[in-house]
Amino acid sequence: MENFLRSKEYWTLVETGIAELASEIVLTEAQRKTLEDQRLKDLKTKNYLFQAIDCAILKTILKKDTAKDI
Repeated sequence: MENFLRSKEYWTLVETGIAELASEIVLTEAQRKTLEDQRLKDLKTKNYLFQAIDCAILKTILKKDTAKDI
Protein backbone atom coordinates (compact mmCIF):
# COMPACT_ATOMS: atom_id res chain seq x y z
CA MET A 1 0.00 0.00 0.00
CA GLU A 2 2.86 2.37 0.79
CA ASN A 3 4.34 1.87 -2.68
CA PHE A 4 0.97 2.43 -4.29
CA LEU A 5 0.38 5.68 -2.37
CA ARG A 6 3.91 6.84 -3.14
CA SER A 7 3.29 6.23 -6.85
CA LYS A 8 0.16 8.39 -6.63
CA GLU A 9 2.17 11.04 -4.71
CA TYR A 10 -0.16 10.75 -1.69
CA TRP A 11 2.22 9.16 0.83
CA THR A 12 3.23 12.49 2.37
CA LEU A 13 -0.37 12.93 3.50
CA VAL A 14 -0.10 9.71 5.48
CA GLU A 15 3.19 10.79 7.05
CA THR A 16 2.51 14.45 7.74
CA GLY A 17 -1.20 15.04 7.26
CA ILE A 18 -2.71 18.27 5.99
CA ALA A 19 -2.19 21.67 7.53
CA GLU A 20 -5.32 22.87 9.29
CA LEU A 21 -5.49 26.61 9.64
CA ALA A 22 -7.31 28.63 12.25
CA SER A 23 -10.71 29.77 11.02
CA GLU A 24 -9.97 33.45 11.66
CA ILE A 25 -7.08 33.50 9.18
CA VAL A 26 -7.93 35.11 5.87
CA LEU A 27 -6.50 33.10 3.00
CA THR A 28 -5.45 34.32 -0.39
CA GLU A 29 -7.04 32.65 -3.40
CA ALA A 30 -3.87 30.63 -4.02
CA GLN A 31 -3.70 29.47 -0.39
CA ARG A 32 -7.38 28.52 -0.42
CA LYS A 33 -6.89 26.53 -3.64
CA THR A 34 -3.85 24.74 -2.18
CA LEU A 35 -5.76 23.82 0.97
CA GLU A 36 -8.72 22.53 -1.07
CA ASP A 37 -6.33 20.45 -3.20
CA GLN A 38 -4.74 18.97 -0.07
CA ARG A 39 -8.15 18.09 1.36
CA LEU A 40 -9.16 16.40 -1.90
CA LYS A 41 -5.92 14.40 -1.99
CA ASP A 42 -6.51 13.40 1.64
CA LEU A 43 -10.00 12.14 0.75
CA LYS A 44 -8.57 10.13 -2.13
CA THR A 45 -5.90 8.68 0.14
CA LYS A 46 -8.51 7.69 2.72
CA ASN A 47 -10.50 5.99 -0.03
CA TYR A 48 -7.49 3.93 -1.13
CA LEU A 49 -6.78 2.95 2.47
CA PHE A 50 -10.39 1.95 3.09
CA GLN A 51 -10.36 -0.26 -0.03
CA ALA A 52 -7.27 -2.09 1.19
CA ILE A 53 -8.48 -2.78 4.73
CA ASP A 54 -10.46 -5.79 5.94
CA CYS A 55 -14.10 -5.09 6.88
CA ALA A 56 -13.56 -5.95 10.56
CA ILE A 57 -10.82 -3.35 10.87
CA LEU A 58 -12.66 -0.87 8.67
CA LYS A 59 -15.40 -0.45 11.27
CA THR A 60 -12.77 0.66 13.78
CA ILE A 61 -11.22 3.34 11.59
CA LEU A 62 -14.26 4.80 9.86
CA LYS A 63 -14.40 7.51 12.52
CA LYS A 64 -10.94 8.83 11.64
CA ASP A 65 -10.91 12.21 9.90
CA THR A 66 -7.67 12.14 7.92
CA ALA A 67 -5.35 9.69 6.21
CA LYS A 68 -2.72 10.40 8.84
CA ASP A 69 -5.15 9.40 11.62
CA ILE A 70 -5.87 6.11 9.86
